[in-house]
Amino acid sequence: MPIAKSEPARLDAFMTQPASEFKITLAQLNPTVGDIAGNAAKAREARAQAKAAGADLVVLPELFIAGYPPEDLVLKPAFQASCRAAIEQLARESGEGPAMLIGTPWVEGGKLYNACALLADGRIAALRYKVNLPNYGVFDEKRVFARGPVAGPITVGGVRIGVPICEDTWIEESAEYENVVECLAETGAEILVVPNGSPYARAKADMRLSISVARVTESELPLVYLNQVGGQDELVFDGASFALNADRSLAAQLPAFGESVTTLRFTKEADGWRCAGPVAPMLDDDNADYAACVLGLRDYVGKNGFPGVLMGISGGIDSALCAAIAVDALGADRVRGVMLPFKYTAQVSLDDAAKLVKALGIRYEILPIADAVNGFEAILSGVFKGLPRDITEENLQARTRGTLLMAISNKTGAMVVTTGNKSEMSVGYATLYGDMNGGFNPIKDIYKTEVFRLSRLRNTWKPDGALGPSGEVIPENIIVRPPTAELRDNQLDQDSLPPYDILDAILERLVEREQPLAEIVAAGFEREVVTRIDRLLNVAEYKRWQAAPGVKVTRKNFGRDRRYPITNRFRDAGTPLPEPDDTLVTRPGKGSTGVFDG
Repeated sequence: MPIAKSEPARLDAFMTQPASEFKITLAQLNPTVGDIAGNAAKAREARAQAKAAGADLVVLPELFIAGYPPEDLVLKPAFQASCRAAIEQLARESGEGPAMLIGTPWVEGGKLYNACALLADGRIAALRYKVNLPNYGVFDEKRVFARGPVAGPITVGGVRIGVPICEDTWIEESAEYENVVECLAETGAEILVVPNGSPYARAKADMRLSISVARVTESELPLVYLNQVGGQDELVFDGASFALNADRSLAAQLPAFGESVTTLRFTKEADGWRCAGPVAPMLDDDNADYAACVLGLRDYVGKNGFPGVLMGISGGIDSALCAAIAVDALGADRVRGVMLPFKYTAQVSLDDAAKLVKALGIRYEILPIADAVNGFEAILSGVFKGLPRDITEENLQARTRGTLLMAISNKTGAMVVTTGNKSEMSVGYATLYGDMNGGFNPIKDIYKTEVFRLSRLRNTWKPDGALGPSGEVIPENIIVRPPTAELRDNQLDQDSLPPYDILDAILERLVEREQPLAEIVAAGFEREVVTRIDRLLNVAEYKRWQAAPGVKVTRKNFGRDRRYPITNRFRDAGTPLPEPDDTLVTRPGKGSTGVFDG
């Protein structure tokens, strides 16, 4: 089918009359990567709702037809062709309106673009390509997409709509940055519509708003920010779409962590377009993190087709919080708890576990592991003869539990939820092929101190749509009891680790901020403790490479954001960093041929 390179003349009747009212339907939806037919069906349903609301334009998020992020899947010619075919069919169906702006991969001139297609009057009426491609943190778009050209606005219903795509509004001006918003303003855009695939991280909603306010200030144009919602592997997209008027006032705010199809009514005033839409309350801080964990687990289980989940219930706080998250995400009937006690398991752990599963209403079994552990030790007795008992025997307990949980998973199809927190994963306080066994970890990016906070929070609040019971679900004793792995008599976590408030404060500086050890020591932490934690962080990298995926809530999660080599001999000595000696550097002058290097 022929594709219009610019707005075709045949749409003139649709566009010539100056509009005094313009309705935009924001389809804040949850696509599934690779489910092209399912995503197209969602787009059709959104268009039907938009039509019923009298909308002129329905907008869907970045790369919606493919699902975001498609990563290297988008490089497959068959995938590209399937996406295009779906867009073409949606275009054929667009004759009766409203117009649709939908994100899609697009091949043009042998190059692959992150594109938005305007579907109107039975045609692909316009295409706009993402110009500024992110290449940091979780984003690797430069390795799969070509940089698009800067283009002017598209016209819908007589209104000139600027379409900067996600990063086109984010990056501050630099040598590689094209100021797409400035170009759109200069070429007559009246409203900026920004399709996004922006993952959740703490305080990111404030950052998005701040960046958008800056673009509104620069352009003096209203801005509509549409974000997708849902979990995709480790990423969670929180939605939280919004609109700003040209005076920077908040015109509308959609809810976070849930789908929403909302129609906004813009009216033409003397100084431009203005909207007064619904404003949903926003979640922040711990509330938002908890909601992200619930949504991330729900979509990982649902989109991958697991019938439910199971997990080891130890009577400790990590498994308790994970159980609450699982019930909120999936419902009690799809969650199974298994207590796997050994001789070191205290009665209080059994009692607390029983109270937890009763409060949550989940299926629960107790499977003692003494026979299995003793059997392993008997088999190994000859190999271990003459060697002292050490952590090996402790790990046998954890690996026995992991083996039994995986056996139940194999038999029932339920996915094992692993329950280690970010503090433990940072310092390697976990047993590979033992308590690290599992398919997904909802608290992988949650430090231990936040585990305590989220547990208390869940006893007084739960997010909208949560399927678990209200009120206290995590017994108070689980929250106040000192954490223990119970792998030996009278064991406590803090026998091996600093107090969690100190540990997490050091880890936040090492992991999130990448601070040199000297700076951390200067901030008041003991040098010996800082050095030890840094060493544990470094040597545990091989474990983290083998850990289950889990919900990302911080700006520096393990895996996507923080990518360190396992084989690595660099260690920060903890001494002040050497000052660079610029006197040793010869730099080219303005008249030198070196100016033209590269």
